[in-house]
Amino acid sequence: MKRTTTFLLSLLTGSVLAQTPDSVAIRTIYDEALSHGKSYDWLRHLTKQIGPRLSGSDGAQKAVDWTKQIMEKEGFDRVFLQEVMVPHWVRGAKEEAYIHNGKQKVTVPIAALGGSVATAPKGVEAQVIEVKSFPELRALGAAKVKGKIVFFNRPMDPTKLNTFDAYGGAVDQRANGATEAAKLGAVGAIIRSMSNRHDDQPHTGGTRYGTGVPLIPTAAISTNGADLLSKSLTENPSLTFYFKQNCETLPDAKSYNVVGEIRGSEKPDEIIVIGGHLDSWDLAEGAHDDGSGCVQSIEVLRIMKALGIKPKRTLRAVMFMNEENGLRGGIKYADLAKQNNEKTIAAIESDEGGFTPRGFGIVGKPEERAKAMRWAPLLAPYGLTDIGPGSGGADIGPLAQTGTVLFGFKPDSQRYFDYHHTPVDRFEAVSQRELELGAASMAALTYLLDQYGL
Repeated sequence: MKRTTTFLLSLLTGSVLAQTPDSVAIRTIYDEALSHGKSYDWLRHLTKQIGPRLSGSDGAQKAVDWTKQIMEKEGFDRVFLQEVMVPHWVRGAKEEAYIHNGKQKVTVPIAALGGSVATAPKGVEAQVIEVKSFPELRALGAAKVKGKIVFFNRPMDPTKLNTFDAYGGAVDQRANGATEAAKLGAVGAIIRSMSNRHDDQPHTGGTRYGTGVPLIPTAAISTNGADLLSKSLTENPSLTFYFKQNCETLPDAKSYNVVGEIRGSEKPDEIIVIGGHLDSWDLAEGAHDDGSGCVQSIEVLRIMKALGIKPKRTLRAVMFMNEENGLRGGIKYADLAKQNNEKTIAAIESDEGGFTPRGFGIVGKPEERAKAMRWAPLLAPYGLTDIGPGSGGADIGPLAQTGTVLFGFKPDSQRYFDYHHTPVDRFEAVSQRELELGAASMAALTYLLDQYGL
């Protein structure tokens, strides 16, 4: 027994002696976030008091005003706005849709895709062509597609462990389906929602129209609705589908990125960006996408101030505008950084939800990635074990052109597409504990980047 006790004591002593100033600093960062964090209360206000924040909307402007006030209240060294013109698309009255099998009309849930045109005032009704891919559609040719509604029904691959990989394998239908269908004379396009969950929630999202191609209305159908439509087509290939939507694209509107910073004490001209996108789709409160990323980014700077950490480099929390349907804010930020000859050494983006932290994807040169990965032992005790080459984030992507190393915060991905771009992306779907762990994870990486650079 004495020998066992001595061995355990030696392990404990070794553990204490092995502590470094960095490990102690990171521990205090987590303690602060988990004991005195403000991110959850901020998220509650952003979602419940402001709500949906699609670019150009009143909600988006309220979010700009509020986040600016929050950062000023926290006493950041500088808080400012960057003007940016953004798309202004409005959904209008709720969409209607049904399957007409000749005997009865079965209502199904749809949502117009962002940027889509409206149907005719009375809607559009036509026979349906179901396809899984663009090559399959093209093989059918205009003779079979003209005058029909094309139904894109390729599901996200359920075997992909990272659901963002599954999303990437299916989202081309949403982005370009209407254009591909219109090239062959289709009168509309219906897209299976981007989710592996079987429910009645249609997932909206952005769509793009190619030049020189007729603009046809396009909408997402819920996964349950897609399954029903597919089954109904098997039983009756001659059935028709009806849908009506009332969306409209208005002239571009003035909006803003919101930026708060703590100026560096030793190398103020070297900047570290931490950000998320302030806009959200109009159907939802935008809690996971991307209210979580915004409040986590502000929380990183708050933690530094609360702990009395004086960063060597300038830290910037950036609330980007218009990620969802244009990326104008991210492009504008990068353009201004280039015009002002700013040196952004690293940028961190949180835009994968407020779930349990898993790690960071890194975009940069091999030697830059290798240096960041040497910090893995400091981050592993907090569950951050997935650190390596990966994606950064849409908003910070334009900064890569000037040599900025990009870090994409990676929470657990399994539940994200249950909520993504739907009305159920609400405050109640976010765990306070997971949200605060994410903010602490981003703050820990920010601390290391600030201490050692890249």
